[in-house]
Amino acid sequence: MRTLKLLWQITIPSLRRLPEAVPSGMRRDPAPTLWSYRYQRLMLTPAYRRLVRIGLPSAVAVLMLGGWFAAPGNRAWLLAEIEAVKNAIQERPEFMVHDIEVIGADRALSVAIHGIADFDFPLSSFDIDLAALRDRVTELSAVRRAEVSVAPGGVLRVVVDQRKPVAVWRYSDGLRLIDAEGVMTGMIASRSDRADLPLIAGDGARDAIDEALALFATAEPIKDRVRGLVRMGERRWDMVLDGDLRILLPAEGAVQALQRVLALHEAQDLLDRDVAVVDMRLGQRPTLRLNQPALNVLRNAAASAGYAAPAAPIEEEQ
Repeated sequence: MRTLKLLWQITIPSLRRLPEAVPSGMRRDPAPTLWSYRYQRLMLTPAYRRLVRIGLPSAVAVLMLGGWFAAPGNRAWLLAEIEAVKNAIQERPEFMVHDIEVIGADRALSVAIHGIADFDFPLSSFDIDLAALRDRVTELSAVRRAEVSVAPGGVLRVVVDQRKPVAVWRYSDGLRLIDAEGVMTGMIASRSDRADLPLIAGDGARDAIDEALALFATAEPIKDRVRGLVRMGERRWDMVLDGDLRILLPAEGAVQALQRVLALHEAQDLLDRDVAVVDMRLGQRPTLRLNQPALNVLRNAAASAGYAAPAAPIEEEQ
């Protein structure tokens, strides 16, 4: 309000006041005139002083720049200059990428990553979206995590933590490799390609991979005879040995049931006998099913003695 009042006092009505005439023979009063006094008082106002020193020059500069940018030719020239400077910086030799290096992946996964990072080298590192490339590499089922960076020497480096397969899963579409979390890491053409890994089969087998690995670890004493595990009804396992011998394990306590079978085998060579099935689904009543030759011998011996060979049918899984 004080500033407005001062501005009003120096408007045209105030400026029209004529200075008083100095009488002859008298010296002029050195005191400032009314206009000069009011102007000095106004310049002592902080807000007005900032307006004059900063505001007005800024407004003039903005108006000049606005007028210059209003011309389409000026805008196009400026954008072209900015683009030229940016390209000159980005295409310097120290920013160019000439090759890609994949670390931590096997040959098949490395080929897949090279297919994703199919860049036309040499390429400026500013033109590579490292975050997007990392996300695309991580989407591969065989990759747990990945890091992408530009290494010294112009090398695009991709470091991956590849999932390690722990078993082969036989499924309807072929043989899949799965890791300890049940995630598929790849496929193989034949069982011999990864004969070092145990075999599991059946619906829901990979969802129970933890229990399957525990069963394979328990069967270490007879690992040379183990052919694989079959998931039955998505709730329990059958262990298949050589000679089509099956150990039917319960849905609960499968590891303990297998330990009992191994203990019987160690004490009485159970698995070396003419047995086709060892049924441990009922823990309190283990059941054995003889193979056909042994069953024929038993029936013949029973018939010779005048007895009927007992047979207790084993219920099949639905």
